[in-house]
Amino acid sequence: MHLTRRIWTQLVVVAVVMVFGVAIMFFPVLKLPAKWFGVGRYNVTVQLPQAGGLYERANVSYRGYNVGQVKSVHLTDTGVEAVMSLDSDIKIPSDVEAEVHSVSAIGEQYVDLLPRSADGPMLRNGDIIPSDRTTVPPNISTLLDATNKGLQAIPRDNLKTVVDEAYLAFGGLGPEIARFVKSATALALDARANINELNTLVDESRPILDSQTDTSDSIQAWAANLATITAQLRTEDGSVDKLLQDGAPAAEEARALFDRLQPTLPIVLANLVSVGEVAAVYRGNIEQLLVLLPQGAAAVQAVGVANRNTKQDYNGGFLSFNLNLNLPPACNTGFLPAQQIRSAALEDYPPAPDGDLYCRVPQDSPFNVRGARNTPCVEKPGKRAPTVAICESDENYVPLNDGYNWKGDPNATLSGQAVPQPRDPSAPGTGPVEAAPPPPPAAPAPVAAVPYDPSTGSYVAPDGRVYTQSDLASGAQQGQTWQNMLVPPGN
Repeated sequence: MHLTRRIWTQLVVVAVVMVFGVAIMFFPVLKLPAKWFGVGRYNVTVQLPQAGGLYERANVSYRGYNVGQVKSVHLTDTGVEAVMSLDSDIKIPSDVEAEVHSVSAIGEQYVDLLPRSADGPMLRNGDIIPSDRTTVPPNISTLLDATNKGLQAIPRDNLKTVVDEAYLAFGGLGPEIARFVKSATALALDARANINELNTLVDESRPILDSQTDTSDSIQAWAANLATITAQLRTEDGSVDKLLQDGAPAAEEARALFDRLQPTLPIVLANLVSVGEVAAVYRGNIEQLLVLLPQGAAAVQAVGVANRNTKQDYNGGFLSFNLNLNLPPACNTGFLPAQQIRSAALEDYPPAPDGDLYCRVPQDSPFNVRGARNTPCVEKPGKRAPTVAICESDENYVPLNDGYNWKGDPNATLSGQAVPQPRDPSAPGTGPVEAAPPPPPAAPAPVAAVPYDPSTGSYVAPDGRVYTQSDLASGAQQGQTWQNMLVPPGN
């Protein structure tokens, strides 16, 4: 049969396409470029003290993945060198250990690369893993000889006992052991599927383990305390059982109680927050009060012990009714002026005026020595101030005067206006004269009058003036009652 030129051309084209297609299919499958030309591969040499059964074309694994094969194994003057052909697509740190392992007891060795650190450069072509970072498995013959000698050292009767007890322990457990092996296999497969996550967990668990090592003393102390608690619970087992039995009804009663207190208990607890804050600041004062209060109560109760069940009048302490009225006079500095003071006979209770009302005399004055101006500042020991703001600030308490003459609030916060001034008749208009800036206070003149003179009946009133009531004098024949001293003259 004669073939034309066109047919020959078509046959050549078909043959070329077939050869090219076969090459495309077989080259990746057989990995011929890597085997023949080393494409996508690089070589790393491992120095071993001995071969350990390692052979050519053995697998090389990294983190559970097959990353290459052993290209050759040959002897050297110091041991054995194995050349590994590794996949270039997988980056392996240069700081690794190479361990030769056996898949089974009859052989099938492989090289397992274990990274010691993820930092540093990666393995490159021509790198060498020295022998101090390599290990090989023991010789199987030596291991079998050692096992045989160990079994010979065990008495036959004891070995028979071990076998019999093992039979009793595992006899009839075939299905359970099969399920265990099946579950372990499934677990291993899942672990292999999540090998990257497991490797990350192992690598990042070191800080946690280091913290456990650093706190070993605390862990031991905690374990010792836990052992003490468990021993106490074991000793009080009956009480614990009783608590568990009665705990549920008691908890139910407590819940019912809280339900009944639901409308008011939250309000009480909210109010106790501010009380707790104050108590936290004044904790030292409260402690001192709790220490001194029992002693004070005992002293008060002991006043009348000497005269108890007796008819004697002065064999023990007695209570004096000497009122010492107006000695010293009442402090009126820092309060409302006299024309704004309400009578004590009124029974209504209007709201208190704005501002701080307290005796504003020097802190060492005899007037109202236990007043607000001498309140100790708890958070600043040694400082006394009338308000919290002054206690917490760096300013000191400043008095208005010595207390013998009235002076109102300099900030006009009490009455809403300046200190009242007398009317100037020479000035036009009927309004009061604007208050001029007060001159610097002069030194107070010494007071010659006593608060109360019983010989003349004169006394100093709260307004600082001296009054005389003759029926209070010692020479008066009538009307000498203590009530007269409490009633203003002419009433």
